[in-house]
Amino acid sequence: MDFDLSESEKTFRDEVRAWLKANVPRKDGPSESDMKAFVESRRAWQRKLYEAGYVGITWPKEYGGRGEGFMQQLIFNDEMIQAKAPEPINVIGLGMGGPVVISHGTEEQKKRYLPPLLSAEEIWCQGFSEPNAGSDLSGLQTRAEDKGDHYLVNGQKVWTTLAHVAKWCMLVTRERKEANPREGLTYLLVDMESPGVEVRPLVQITGDAEFNEIFFKDVKVPKSQILGEAGNGWAVAMTTLLHERGTLGMALATRAQITAAELAEHARKLGRGADPLIRQTVAQYTIEARALQLNGYRAVTAVKRSGIPGPEGSILKLMWSELNQRMAEAAVDMAGPAGQVGDGDGWLYQFLRSRANTIEAGSSEVLRNILAERVLGLPRSR
Repeated sequence: MDFDLSESEKTFRDEVRAWLKANVPRKDGPSESDMKAFVESRRAWQRKLYEAGYVGITWPKEYGGRGEGFMQQLIFNDEMIQAKAPEPINVIGLGMGGPVVISHGTEEQKKRYLPPLLSAEEIWCQGFSEPNAGSDLSGLQTRAEDKGDHYLVNGQKVWTTLAHVAKWCMLVTRERKEANPREGLTYLLVDMESPGVEVRPLVQITGDAEFNEIFFKDVKVPKSQILGEAGNGWAVAMTTLLHERGTLGMALATRAQITAAELAEHARKLGRGADPLIRQTVAQYTIEARALQLNGYRAVTAVKRSGIPGPEGSILKLMWSELNQRMAEAAVDMAGPAGQVGDGDGWLYQFLRSRANTIEAGSSEVLRNILAERVLGLPRSR
């Protein structure tokens, strides 16, 4: 495999690198404790990226995108990570909402939803997980009752990132009961400002309220906001998840390389670089990060052939989430008791936040089942 960029790709990389050097904020705006100001600073950053042509890089030009290939998006993601630039605020919309609307939406829906999504005028969230159906999406109980020209939605979703600031929610509901629980589902785009929608923040071990519960009580949703076909929501949901893990995977592969390098520097800073056990640990994680990156290249090849992410993205997400936890834990251990005081030289927050890595965007158990069934072709577990 040739890992070198083409001349046009190198030109694009240099263009992105120069723009980021001139425009990346020195600080990521206000502290996360001031959530409103934090969101607005991220919204302004995404708008700036959009105006420069760096949001929706692979999306069609007629919907506000750049119309470039997947490699350009990959190059941009890598440069953003290398520059330590803040992410756009609308990560759910850009990674999942937009792609699923492009795949399953009507022409009218594409024109309505995509431009304000790109500019961060409207933020999106994902209403999939439920208290009794977190790892089994087909077990969801949120109901959509057909009322002729609209649905009445009742139920609850949980672990919903950005629900507290979102305008639109990608909501999977059960319209009717079927023998196969994957049938009879309807995928709706729900206005979060609708009467009957209540959002409650969930405070994490880090002290952040990053995730939320959403309660729906007799929420009226026009049928013009069905995405795909009524009763065929499972197929639309699977498209959403493929984009979530596929888009996320390559960015995480690059991030793992940087974290491994930071771990090595952390060991040197602590004066523990000569410790053979520490050296062995750092070497092991550096090798795993490189293996993750090479698997990422395989996923890129698959996307370039088919045009959509495949189950390979689940490999990347699974490998990264567990590796990132081990690296963060190793960094805290290296510092001894001092690693648990204050900010732990910058690692304590990362250690605490990494606990969620093996749950969010598909738990490790779910991802192993996906890989067993869809990549290795093993029998279904149930």
